[in-house]
Amino acid sequence: MKRKILLSALFLPAVMAFGQQYGGMWIPTELNEKEMKSLGMKISAKDIFDPNKASIKDAVVQFDGGCTAEVISPKGLLLTNHHCGYDNIQAHSTVENDLLTNGFWAKDMTGELPNPGVTVDFITDIKEVTSQILAGTENLTGTDLTKKTNENIEAYKKTQKTESYQTISVRSMYYGNKFYAYVIETFKDIRLVGAPPSAIGKYGSDTDNWVWPRHTGDFSMFRIYADKNNKPAEYSKDNIPYTPKHFLPISVKDKKEDDFTFVFGFPGRTTEYLPAIAVEKIMTETDPAMIAVREVALKTLDEKMRTNAATKIQYASKYARVANYWKKWIGEVEGLKKSNAVEKKKQYEQTLISKNPAIKPTIDLLNQKYNEQAPYNLHKAYYSEIVRNSETFTLAGIYTNYIQSYEAGKMDGKNLAALKARLTDLYKDYDPELDAKVTAKVLALYANKTPAQFLPKDFDQLANASKNLSVFETISKMSIITGRGDMKGTKATDLTKFFEDQKVLVENLKNDPLVQMYGSFKNSYMTTTDAKVTALQTDIDALQKKFMAQQMQTDKDRKFFPDANSTLRVAYGQVKGSDPRDAVSYGYQTHLAGVMEKYVPGDYEFDLPKKLISLYNSKDYGVYKDKTGDVPVNFTATNHTTGGNSGSPALDAYGNLIGLNFDRQWEGTMSDINYDPKLCRNIMVDTKYILFVIDKYADSKWLLNEMKIVK
Repeated sequence: MKRKILLSALFLPAVMAFGQQYGGMWIPTELNEKEMKSLGMKISAKDIFDPNKASIKDAVVQFDGGCTAEVISPKGLLLTNHHCGYDNIQAHSTVENDLLTNGFWAKDMTGELPNPGVTVDFITDIKEVTSQILAGTENLTGTDLTKKTNENIEAYKKTQKTESYQTISVRSMYYGNKFYAYVIETFKDIRLVGAPPSAIGKYGSDTDNWVWPRHTGDFSMFRIYADKNNKPAEYSKDNIPYTPKHFLPISVKDKKEDDFTFVFGFPGRTTEYLPAIAVEKIMTETDPAMIAVREVALKTLDEKMRTNAATKIQYASKYARVANYWKKWIGEVEGLKKSNAVEKKKQYEQTLISKNPAIKPTIDLLNQKYNEQAPYNLHKAYYSEIVRNSETFTLAGIYTNYIQSYEAGKMDGKNLAALKARLTDLYKDYDPELDAKVTAKVLALYANKTPAQFLPKDFDQLANASKNLSVFETISKMSIITGRGDMKGTKATDLTKFFEDQKVLVENLKNDPLVQMYGSFKNSYMTTTDAKVTALQTDIDALQKKFMAQQMQTDKDRKFFPDANSTLRVAYGQVKGSDPRDAVSYGYQTHLAGVMEKYVPGDYEFDLPKKLISLYNSKDYGVYKDKTGDVPVNFTATNHTTGGNSGSPALDAYGNLIGLNFDRQWEGTMSDINYDPKLCRNIMVDTKYILFVIDKYADSKWLLNEMKIVK
């Protein structure tokens, strides 16, 4: 991500045209306040994060360990994405009362539903602790450095006084060149308050995933409960709604192009400071390999889903999961090419070398190590995707691990119950005949694309997909793990009987042809590739740490921010449409009329609830329409986001909530590696649509009465 590349003439026009030199996911105690204000921010950095008094940070939480959520009322009301709350909504669903299909809206607080195990984390303080953590590590490398660093982290934690509900997390930044300590407060009583039906919350499903224009009401609502002293506590019927130090006012003002906005949340992982050679390998080798495997799997699934209604339902969710990153990687490759990412990084490296010749040996060594690792990394990409996309091999892997655990005496009652639960879930929507075709085809691709040195014995015979089909169909029928073969009349899908005599089961599994084939596949990978990839990555990580330090020491004109690592960050930008391709222009806002344009009655992705259609037909929009007379649904901006930012608040220049982040635009998905403000857009649900659904669709005005709405 070239934030301030004054060095590249190729990049300057895009930067200057957008007035935004930096993207970035900034530690909230180290914000790029000057540029934020130049783009229109009206509040101060202290208003965003102040450890000593209430600030916006007190309204932002990490939701259930993976997403972000925000507090939007003085009674602990939480807003996050529908897809972030999906598992919890599903857990409360039954055949008789399917909350995913019908939606859910508590009529008052007594109707809010508890969610055992769900937590939210507030960050109450952040401190840089580099000197403490790196003390005594000056001449250490490898495992010695790791050991001493971990000892220092534990020693630091012991010096900090915390409450029973607080923890200290020390996190590495800039590839181990800096360390920061986070004080975390965890709340454990989180209750479901409301969620629209999936026809609103997941509208467009797989087809619209990563895509703009978008028309998805991707939100759900929860509430934080605390004990009588407003402190975190385990679930109790006696707990009361949490009173936050700060909650976000919600703006329903119209948006304009170039309005300032910032996103506050917990982005997962980015790699913005990789050398050019690493980006080139991703763009030309590993991403295309992973795309190729998923393309074969998706095409095979689609062939049957198009002709078989039961399969379409059975595999809809699986297909969407496979397609998710397939589509993302395609966009990433295209974006890296379009933004000229590799060439820019090469130019930047040459500029750094001209300022500091000591950087050249580091870059040379990185080039050497990445080239040395490349064939192994490519093999890893193919191998990993085969295992992920063949359910049959996934099953074989599960049973292989079971054999090892049983023989090591580790398969106790708890572990066996967990294993059965996983297998029950997998078998529920497993079509062994269809997956035999998927496995046959992806292994043919593997056999054709993998050099002989990496292939297991006899795998070169699998290069013909057509011949594989009959072979795998035969093996699938013989195998006990597919549920098509049996063990003395017992099918794998009858797990109670199947695991009745584990000694006999283990012996049968060892002789199963698919378990044996998977074993050969895995053993070959472990023998030829795994250790080599790991050893070379250790070398690369050490060089990357050095390269990062050299960049920061040499480029005094550039403001650096650390790569995302699921810690609290601020990204900022402006509300904008985009021009992603020749003769293609996107506006920044979609509306309810666009939802209706996509409507397909009965479709699993584009069906709509009758009440929403009725509201549209009657134009019963209330205060939620904008200057066009329509209800705004989604909008885009130049905020730099990634996974983990799902559910993050999008805020205006004054710190009011204007949207809920939920996705990125396909043409800019390379932002994890190379952020370009010309191409990269995050996608948000407009607060007007959220309030419209709560008010007009769900008739839940009691929730609106809790909120502070800025008109």
